Amino acid sequence: MNPVADLILGFQNLIAQLPEWVQPLIVFLAGAVPFIEGEGAAVIGIVGGINPVVSALAGALGNFAAVAIVIFAGAGIRALMTRSKPVKPRSARMEKFQRAFNRYGVVGVSLLGPLLLPTHFTAAALVGVGVPKGRVLLWQGVAIVLWTTAVTLFLTGVIAVTL
Repeated sequence: MNPVADLILGFQNLIAQLPEWVQPLIVFLAGAVPFIEGEGAAVIGIVGGINPVVSALAGALGNFAAVAIVIFAGAGIRALMTRSKPVKPRSARMEKFQRAFNRYGVVGVSLLGPLLLPTHFTAAALVGVGVPKGRVLLWQGVAIVLWTTAVTLFLTGVIAVTL
């Protein structure tokens, strides 16, 4: 198995062993983990037997809390780096992000970013290129809520995809 799958199973096993009132906290913590995110945490909670609304809220809040920490830390680091040293040449990944940012803007990168990268990385990249932290917080929050809600509605059968 892969490390992310092991982590998901670990969270689900932990949920099963805890009192019901503590279980949303585990979903919150899972939401803070890159690659699991709010939507993955909601799935963990729902599969673990937690109410879907509680799972979605806990997962999204955990994801947002971690992303907010990344945004504030990243903005602080950027402020220090731009004051004290010349800007280094960008890596190939950063150039790719910059092209996507130029094409889609903060809104597009925030909403589409979870398809490629964890929100944590997208948020760090956005503040790294100088987007104001309030704008990044807003659009990352919107993306987290939308993705977590969509996955929760799909998992619970409220949204069905027919091909």
